Amino acid sequence: MAPKITVAAAPGTWTVRAGGAVLGESKHALELVEGDYPAVIYFPRSDIAMALLDTSDHTTHCPWKGDASYFSIITKSKTIENAVWSYETPNDGVSRIKDHLAFYTGDEVTVERV
Repeated sequence: MAPKITVAAAPGTWTVRAGGAVLGESKHALELVEGDYPAVIYFPRSDIAMALLDTSDHTTHCPWKGDASYFSIITKSKTIENAVWSYETPNDGVSRIKDHLAFYTGDEVTVERV
């Protein structure tokens, strides 16, 4: 059974940081909620410092969202492998996330509303 997926505007201003640097800030982020999983914030590419991201060969497939491509984050001290993903041609039900990026969060990458 497919999980319920919703995509809506994420209210407020959102930032993403890694390696001590701000990778982006957006007032136009989207919030994707998939079933019981925690919400994921998707940033418009235009609001992210793409020069700090390196295209990866890693890909995954989600039957509900489509094929995801990945990026690694280049910081001053290290590369954070496959920390960013994007659905270049998302399925119809989630088409709003096209041209947006999402980030794996944790000790090295933070996404927060400011």
